[in-house]
Amino acid sequence: MKKIEHIGIAVKSLETSNELFAKLFGKEHYKIESVEREGVKTAFFMMGETKIELLESSNENSAIAKFIEKRGEGVHHIAYAVDDILAEMHRLESLGFQLLNKEPLPGADNKLICFLHPKTTNGVLVELCMDKPI
Repeated sequence: MKKIEHIGIAVKSLETSNELFAKLFGKEHYKIESVEREGVKTAFFMMGETKIELLESSNENSAIAKFIEKRGEGVHHIAYAVDDILAEMHRLESLGFQLLNKEPLPGADNKLICFLHPKTTNGVLVELCMDKPI
């Protein structure tokens, strides 16, 4: 793992939260994107080398909708940049970490992603992410 790539924050309203975080950070988000497979709409803010990803549910059955219903708005996951997502997935699974997907999936911001089950990471949802090959 190279660095924290982004911190994902679950929000009820992307519009309201974009305004709030723009005031907090003193700058606007640089991208809004929908990830239909995950049932989310995202907005990204760049903070130095790390991004903040706001996640709004686009349907009531999404993981974000369930998260907000159970825990309310707040930090959802921490994503780490990796050079080779397949190698990192294999390494972590061989060490006993439970992967939530067996193959990398397309994610927001032109990434391939994989999540680790929080039961194997002290309750933290960890995301591995790598830029999609060109």
